[in-house]
Amino acid sequence: MRHAERTGGLEVVCGALMAGHYSRVDPRRPERERLQAEETSLEFEIPATSAGERLDVVLAQLAPQFSRSRLQQWIEAGRVTLDGAIPLRRVRLLGGERVVIRPIFAPDERVVAGPAAVPFEIVHQDASIYVIAKPAGLVVHPGAGIRLGTLQNALLQHDPLLARVPRAGIVHRLDKDTSGLMMVARTPLAQSVLVKALAAHDVEREYLALCDGLVTGGGTIAEPIGRHRTQRTRMAVRADGREAITHYRIEHRYAAHTLLRVRLETGRTHQIRVHLTHVGHPIVGDPVYGGRRRLPAGATPTVIAALQSFERQALHAARLQFAHPKSGRSMTFETPLPADFQNLLTVIDGAPVSARRK
Repeated sequence: MRHAERTGGLEVVCGALMAGHYSRVDPRRPERERLQAEETSLEFEIPATSAGERLDVVLAQLAPQFSRSRLQQWIEAGRVTLDGAIPLRRVRLLGGERVVIRPIFAPDERVVAGPAAVPFEIVHQDASIYVIAKPAGLVVHPGAGIRLGTLQNALLQHDPLLARVPRAGIVHRLDKDTSGLMMVARTPLAQSVLVKALAAHDVEREYLALCDGLVTGGGTIAEPIGRHRTQRTRMAVRADGREAITHYRIEHRYAAHTLLRVRLETGRTHQIRVHLTHVGHPIVGDPVYGGRRRLPAGATPTVIAALQSFERQALHAARLQFAHPKSGRSMTFETPLPADFQNLLTVIDGAPVSARRK
């Protein structure tokens, strides 16, 4: 694991590549030392463009990580002040007012604390955030018949105070069988800042994806994505979908596959998987978008066996860069490929078309 912080133009490496520097989550052992909690109030200035609008409507725009109904509850409970006074939720705004939200959360009884089905690692923690390395096979949120064993269950067990943060602080998600780095906020304020940074495209997320076929060069896929018209569990490129932009460059070429380094500009559901399939280079092992498994002509039995036994999408969130939600310092994290992904690359590397790094 590599972790660096940038102050000005200087990069200071403050982590290590050794796995021994990770903090492995042990749900049976409570955290012995709780870092000092940071202030959790959220403060905003009402934009002049919001003059004449209702307070609860504007707050839903300024703090999109909270539902409008939750914001209304906080207004009614006196957890919101407008220029120092407790307002009515339907008050009309003038613009320029100072609003302060003091979030308070009752534990979500639908999501209980418990161990993760697959162990994960904490690669960084401070009073505001965790950065974790999620393994393939770990579901992020409960749902669709899955109540226990998720990352959210395990986070609540590891740090019970995350119950005061929506979704136990999870800022963004990875698919069950995608491995790699994720941000988790430890306070509502940190979550608010990180959600806004994601929406403003100020968080850099890079993935490594092994796809079928030989990609001729780097490029950008800018195709809108929406829910599939007939298969509701799938996404698809649709003219009426939401904007989706994926940048990619060649990391390595093999005999019949290409390892791409992919950077997300937007974060739609299944975006990389859908976009690469759309351009004719589905991700190896993708059970949803990959279609019939492609086996290279003339491949050795060893290569065929490796491809057939790789039963998840070969996609890994390898790099994460963002500004710390409290200090503003630029933080960069990198994590190596998991063993199954690396072993697959080793097997198919017997006859690369070009070993030249791009």
